[in-house]
Amino acid sequence: MPATSALRALKDLTPTISVGILTADLLSLGSEISLLERAGVSLVHFDVMDGCFTPAMTVGPPLIAAVKTPLIKDVHLMVQNPLVKIEDYLAAGADIITVHAEASPHIHRVLQQMGNMSNPNNPELGLIRGVALNPGTPVDVIEPLLEEVEIVLILAVNPGWGGQKFIEASRRRLTRARQMIRESGREVLLAVDGGIKRDNIAEFAAMEVDIVVTGSAVFDGKAPAENARFMLNALRTR
Repeated sequence: MPATSALRALKDLTPTISVGILTADLLSLGSEISLLERAGVSLVHFDVMDGCFTPAMTVGPPLIAAVKTPLIKDVHLMVQNPLVKIEDYLAAGADIITVHAEASPHIHRVLQQMGNMSNPNNPELGLIRGVALNPGTPVDVIEPLLEEVEIVLILAVNPGWGGQKFIEASRRRLTRARQMIRESGREVLLAVDGGIKRDNIAEFAAMEVDIVVTGSAVFDGKAPAENARFMLNALRTR
């Protein structure tokens, strides 16, 4: 399936949440994923950190491959020089791969090369490409990249650690990114990641955010399925 068709398939699911698994109970990960499936979640989010681009190091292809689920696997690569690693994540089952604009001096080339890759585990969906921006990176950086991506991800916290507070300037950045996407005439989804909780998710529906990445707000150790349904319903009030 070409990227445009894959994008339409994903767009039919939006607005939606992509739930990060790092705050789940990893010893019971299969059960935790099943809770998401029953709650109506469509995307499961993997934060991949290499300890170089970010201060922390997290998971890699083996864990992604080990997660057996019909959910769309949304892989956020917070790694240096991502191009040489992308094939491994595709082989592990990634359906969405988001790379950072700051991670390569030639990020346009990285995204071009991704456009030539297929999704061996889900050829009907295809590979959906995303580009992420750190809080300190000007939003205008995405302008020359919009023809090579299906998702723009605005980070509302600095990458590396969970549980950070939402950076207030991110609202302005999301508004600017939405404006740029409209002006481009491209079908590009807008996503936000970091500091999204039950008490602030509703405002992102009004801002026309398509995908909200959330982790600890769902996997709080108490009621993950209820939390996921709450977040989905709050987004879909727009």
